Amino acid sequence: MANTMEEFEALLNESFEMDTPSEGSVVKGKVIAIEAGQAIIDVGYKMEGRVDLKEFANPGEEAELAPGDTVEVFLRQVENARGEAVISREMARREEAWDRLEKAYADEERVDGAIFGRVKGGFTVDLGGAVAFLPGSQVDVRPVRDAGPLMGLKQPFQILKMDRRRGNIVVSRRAILEESRAEQRAEVIGNLTEGQEVDGVVKNITEYGAFVDLGGVDGLLHVTDMAWRRVNHPSEILTIGETIKVQVIKINKETHRISLGMKQLQDDPWNAVEAKYTMESTHTGRVTNITDYGAFVELEPGVEGLVHVSEMSWTKKNVHPGKIVSTSQEVEVMVLEIDSAKRRVSLGLKQTMRNPWEVFAEQFPEGTEVEGEVKNITEFGLFVGLEGDIDGMVHLSDLTWEGRGEDVIGDFRKGDIVKAKVAEVDVEKERISLSIKALDGDPFAETIGGTKRGSIITVEVTKIEEGGIEVDYEGMKSFIRRSDLSRDRAEQRPERFGVGDKVDVRVTNIDSKTRKLGLSIKAREIAEEKEAVEQFGSSDSGASLGDILGAALKGGDE
Repeated sequence: MANTMEEFEALLNESFEMDTPSEGSVVKGKVIAIEAGQAIIDVGYKMEGRVDLKEFANPGEEAELAPGDTVEVFLRQVENARGEAVISREMARREEAWDRLEKAYADEERVDGAIFGRVKGGFTVDLGGAVAFLPGSQVDVRPVRDAGPLMGLKQPFQILKMDRRRGNIVVSRRAILEESRAEQRAEVIGNLTEGQEVDGVVKNITEYGAFVDLGGVDGLLHVTDMAWRRVNHPSEILTIGETIKVQVIKINKETHRISLGMKQLQDDPWNAVEAKYTMESTHTGRVTNITDYGAFVELEPGVEGLVHVSEMSWTKKNVHPGKIVSTSQEVEVMVLEIDSAKRRVSLGLKQTMRNPWEVFAEQFPEGTEVEGEVKNITEFGLFVGLEGDIDGMVHLSDLTWEGRGEDVIGDFRKGDIVKAKVAEVDVEKERISLSIKALDGDPFAETIGGTKRGSIITVEVTKIEEGGIEVDYEGMKSFIRRSDLSRDRAEQRPERFGVGDKVDVRVTNIDSKTRKLGLSIKAREIAEEKEAVEQFGSSDSGASLGDILGAALKGGDE
């Protein structure tokens, strides 16, 4: 019997040792009851302990625990003053959590957790027993001002760093978002095809275009693809938050960049340009842009033409286009050329107005008197401003009848108002020749009057020279050379004449260019002789030439 008693005691001790776990280890226990927010757990060998229910809760969730459940807890002390075991779910969980987290870290797997506190530079995250640090920069893709709505929510995190010895864990929420965004982006892009029409929301507007959200992925709508017409700034057409229809123009599979277009969904106005804008037809357009070389004129939305600086004005040459037209001005233009391949229309502004030289030629035919302001004085004449914003030129030779033009041009000043006669209008060369001297009539022509070549006129001797004599005919000077003084060589002596003598001479030449008369006494004598022969001479009478001349001269003297 004693034997049996000893055996029983030994067995009892054995079982006691077996069932008494050592302090500082994780043990299994059974939930006996739940009261006042605590679970009463039997950890074996008549040892019970209490643990707050919240220690059993997963991050961001309520604890799900019922009597009869088996749980693992950490035995801190076998018995305390109240005779209870001091147990902790928290510490058991921490040990358990570290094992689990180290495996997840090694396998690069996500872990669930909940943000529960704010610390300097970031937040604290409960990873189901282990506390991790979430840096502020790792909360979201974009900086987050208020993390309040994220607190206490169960969500996935990526472990960036772990140090069990120091108890350090650093996690990121951003890495997960970026990954899911990349997946979402890849999925959205995978569903898009070039040429497809989609709806998008305008997210951002820049100088060169707009970013459009196509449902998790952004596409760029360039300003030149918004409309067929010229768009100076995207804000003219779009507003942020607006939903628009766009076409996918291009998808870059490597960079995942998507190019979008709006105008591609509208008819290209260029398809009808040639039929609508025939050569030399005139149209009203609006000036959209001015450059050094011309002005762009919008004929209709999407169709613009260039008026080259040389086609802007008949009269304003070498002037900046901005001095002739202004932006937004309505102008009438003529179609000069269309190049559909280059989508270019050449327009003319001056062609819609009459050529001012043609108009001037009609209004002021040659010989008409005009008046204008001296605009410029050059070494070869005066430029005079005329009607129609054009200039006429008075050449030096057209300034005066008397003397040289060089001598009188100094009498004129810029700004003087002068009268002149239209001498010639050359529309092709855009040139108008004027004459100031023509206003007084031509004194040469007036003096000569009805005088023709061969006329006999009476002149007065004004000067005797060795080579001949100077004579005056109604205020006009002429010179008779020695050889023209007589038909008789012996009589060709200038001394034979005296100043003031009246002499009959024959007009041999009228030169209106040099404004000179050619005169000869000799020619008069020869003409008279010929006439006398015709009048008095006859081959039948047998009279000699001397008799005839004598009779003719006698008749002349009587």
